[in-house]
Amino acid sequence: MERIPAWSLAVASMLAAQLGAALSVGLFDDVGTAGTGWLRLTLGAVILVLIVRPRWSAWSWPRVRGPILLGVVSGLMTLFFLAAIARLPLGTAIAIDFLGPLTVSVVLSRSKAAIVWPVLAFVGVLILTQPWDPEVDLVGVVFALLAGTMWGLYIVLMQRVGDRYSGLEGLAVMMPVAALTAAVVGVPQAWGKVTVTTLLVALVAAILMPVMVFAFEMLALRGLTAAAFGTLMALEPAMAVVVGAALLAQYPGVDQILGIALVVVAGIGAERVGRRTAPVIEPPAG
Repeated sequence: MERIPAWSLAVASMLAAQLGAALSVGLFDDVGTAGTGWLRLTLGAVILVLIVRPRWSAWSWPRVRGPILLGVVSGLMTLFFLAAIARLPLGTAIAIDFLGPLTVSVVLSRSKAAIVWPVLAFVGVLILTQPWDPEVDLVGVVFALLAGTMWGLYIVLMQRVGDRYSGLEGLAVMMPVAALTAAVVGVPQAWGKVTVTTLLVALVAAILMPVMVFAFEMLALRGLTAAAFGTLMALEPAMAVVVGAALLAQYPGVDQILGIALVVVAGIGAERVGRRTAPVIEPPAG
């Protein structure tokens, strides 16, 4: 994985996230938005634990605090985001959601010249979001803003966890915590409604998001600064619009296409100035 460019892992994670989101929309009527999030995270946790097989007995409290906090944030991020896309078009929800990573890129970027990329991305996000439209669902906007807040925290925490623990060890500890966080509201919604078909669709969605997304993002954040990664996520609204049009018949207008162009340029510019030196990884627990 070290030879794969960090930016390509980030792009792959975004594509997997949007495909997983599109699949998840079909589960909302069956098990609810929170139930969908809980199923995805639980199945993802099972997959990662079976693959990584972390040695739980070797984990002390100081070592496990980071993954636990990341798990709580990831669980909340998933619930808020699914609640948002239940009310808003996928591209619009992602555009609002992106304000979290955008804030990270502005706060953490040390290059004055690099500020131009978040500013350009912000303009693109405004065009995509169109907050001046009176038909925008305000509850959906609030959910998207909450998801964006969690997304910004997630980027910072994911980088720290990815830097400290080798392979996907930290991720395998974090994922069950995310599933438990989502279970608080997800289990009551999904109780008695889960069928074999629902499980199969949720399994495919879980492989895409969270398994592939979280794994690719953790690896990408070992090669990019959090600031660059946050702005590179500007590509995600563009991907969301494309996936929304292809799979959910949510077609963009001319103004949205303009917004896509702006965020794509911002994402490319951020990646060029945001490479990291390789972090020092702690040895595996035990």
